[in-house]
Amino acid sequence: MQKSITISPSIMCADLCNLEQDVKEIEKEGLDTLHIDVIDSSFSPSMPLGLSTIEQLRKVTDMKFDVHIMSNDNEFFIQEMLNIGVDQITFHIETTSHVDRYINMIKKNDTKVGIALNPATPLSVLDYVLPQCDTVLLMLINPGFATDKNEQQVSYSLQKVEDLAALIKSKGLDTQIEVDGRVSLESVSGLVSAGADILVAGSTSLFRKENSLSTNKELMEQAITKGLQEEAKV
Repeated sequence: MQKSITISPSIMCADLCNLEQDVKEIEKEGLDTLHIDVIDSSFSPSMPLGLSTIEQLRKVTDMKFDVHIMSNDNEFFIQEMLNIGVDQITFHIETTSHVDRYINMIKKNDTKVGIALNPATPLSVLDYVLPQCDTVLLMLINPGFATDKNEQQVSYSLQKVEDLAALIKSKGLDTQIEVDGRVSLESVSGLVSAGADILVAGSTSLFRKENSLSTNKELMEQAITKGLQEEAKV
């Protein structure tokens, strides 16, 4: 049976003045997940959404909230997201001294847990905690610098996805691989073929301004199908 790929629209790429309207449009396209970046402006030089905005969003949609925390104070934001009621919380291992504490804190609230890695962070940091993770999020650009339109995915993006997929398979796990950062219409098929399960879709794919949301979704799905076909040949 062919595996299912999740498109997770990055809400920070939507119209921040008309968030509810954009979320409803995303819902109409049949997508069921929203990728929400929680940024403290310290770990990463931006802060697109406040906590109260995320809380209000939770009231207007039943979509799954896939939260990616980019912060030097993980515990505060994890607790806030648990209070709001989200479906998955991913935090960065680079800013975490107590990884197991946070994993347990999230899991005991029946919420999925993910660990995020910056581009140059080696997969070896997952040696002991991978079996506890529902998801590993691989950053393919440095977090928070997406506004620099000239920044490209790191050259080893596909290799890192392939290596993580092999690691997960070798351990007999079903951990999902999420990719974030310049997940473009051009790069989707390669990422899926390499083993990605969740695609964070932003300004270079689902929210490309030259096309409608519906057209971009169709183009993403075509690229996903191509990637799955290529993966099946391997």
